Amino acid sequence: MGRNFVWTPHLVDDDQPRYLALVDAIAMAIERGELTIGERLPPQRRLAWKLGLNPSTTQQAYREAAARHLVAGEVGRGTYVLAGSKEATLFRLKQHDRHPTLIDLSTNVPVADLAPQDLQQSLQSLLQAGDFNLLDHYLDHDRLLLGRLQGAHWLSLRGITVDADDLLLCGGAQQALTCVLQSLCQPGEPVMVEALSAPGIKAACRQLRLPVHGVALDGQGLRPEALERVARASGARLLVTTPTLHNPTGACMDDARRQAIADVVRRNELWVIEDDVYGAFSERPPLYPLLDGRGVLVSSLSKTVAAGLRVGWIAASPDLLERIDPHTRATHWSVSPLNLQIACQWIGEGTAARRLAQQREEVEQRWRLARRWLGEALLTREAPSPHIWVRTPACAETLAAACRQRGVEVVPASVFAVGGEAVKAVRISLSAAVSRAQLTQGLEIVRAVLDDGSDSGA
Repeated sequence: MGRNFVWTPHLVDDDQPRYLALVDAIAMAIERGELTIGERLPPQRRLAWKLGLNPSTTQQAYREAAARHLVAGEVGRGTYVLAGSKEATLFRLKQHDRHPTLIDLSTNVPVADLAPQDLQQSLQSLLQAGDFNLLDHYLDHDRLLLGRLQGAHWLSLRGITVDADDLLLCGGAQQALTCVLQSLCQPGEPVMVEALSAPGIKAACRQLRLPVHGVALDGQGLRPEALERVARASGARLLVTTPTLHNPTGACMDDARRQAIADVVRRNELWVIEDDVYGAFSERPPLYPLLDGRGVLVSSLSKTVAAGLRVGWIAASPDLLERIDPHTRATHWSVSPLNLQIACQWIGEGTAARRLAQQREEVEQRWRLARRWLGEALLTREAPSPHIWVRTPACAETLAAACRQRGVEVVPASVFAVGGEAVKAVRISLSAAVSRAQLTQGLEIVRAVLDDGSDSGA
C-alpha cells in the first residue's frame, strides 16, 4: 500500500509445479520486505499474463499462499499481504540461528522459566511412582475427570465457581476457540471481534471461513454502543472478546463497562466467547458470570504458567457444552496425557499458583521498566500487562522495520487490525525477553527509534 509499482515475481526454474514456484516467490518477497503488510498482490489473471502462465495456475498459487497464511483475499478487494502473513510469523518457529542477536519482543509467552527445577521434579516423581505408560494410551476416564476437577480449581482462582461437569478439557486455548467457533457457527456466518484482535482469533475465523466484523475499542476495550451497532448492522449473533488484558492493547474493562457489555449481549440475544488466557495476571473479574448462560469462557496455562503445557478448558452452561462437544471427545483428543498429568500435579500441589505469582511479579517489574523508557508513548497504562501498546509517530510498519534493523522485533498494528483505518501503534511483548537486562536493551532501542521518527517529522 502506498507504493506506485506492481510486484513481479521471479520464478525459480526447478522441477516443482509452477504454482508452487509462485508460492515460494511470494514467501521470499515477504521475507525480504519486497512485499509489505497491506500490499495488494497483482490480480491473478494479470499476473498469469505477465508470467506466461495459465490463469488457473496463479489461482492455485494464491489459494496455496492463503492456506499457508502468507496472504489473505477479500471479496471485491483483491489479495493482500495482510495480518495472515504476519500472524504466521508469530506462531512459526523462530529462526534464532539466522538472527542470533535479535531481541524478540514480538511473541506473547510467559517469562523464560523462572523455576526450571519444577519440570525436573515432576518428571522424577512420575518415574518414582511408576507412571511409565503415559505415552502408551489415550486419556482414560480417570485422567479426564482429574483434568476437569483441577480445571475447576484453577478457574476458582479467577472467582469462577464451576463443577467438573461444566468444563470441557482441551489442548490449549487456541484449540478451544476453534472448537467453539466451529460448533456454534456455520461457514460464512458473520462473527464480531474487537477492531484490534489477537492473531489466533483472526486465524481461527479465517480457517473456518467466518467473516469478521470489527467492533470499535477505547481505553477499556469494547465500546457498548459500537457493539450494539455492529450487531444490528451485520446480523452477527456471536462475539469473541478479551475483556481482561486485551491483546494487543492491554486494556481492562471496569465493572461498569462489563455490565454495559453484558446488557447489550442480553438485549440483542448474543453469544459471547471470552478469551481469558491473560486474566490471571489481573485482579479484574471475567465478563463470563454476568452473561446469564450466554457466555463461553476459554482459559489455559500457556500464557501464565508454562507455554509448553498445552492444556486448557472451556467453561459454559451444560446446554452449550452439549452443542460444542456432544460426545465429550472431540475437544480432548489432542491433550497429551503426560502434559495433563504435569498440569494436574502442578495445580493440585500449588506449583501452578506459585509460578503464576512469580510471573505476575516479573511482569509488574518489566511493566515498570516499560513505563520508565516509553512513558508518554504507552497508550494503555492502567494495569501491569505482559504486553504493551505503543504509539508510533507515523506508519507502524515503518517503525517495526526500523526496530528490526536495529535488532529488536515488535509487532505492528496491522497484524491485529480488522478493517478500518491504519492504527499508528505497535505491540511489545514484555515477557518475551529472556531477562530484564535484555528487555531494557530492547526498550532503549525502541525509544531511540521513536525519537528518530519524531525528530524527522514523520
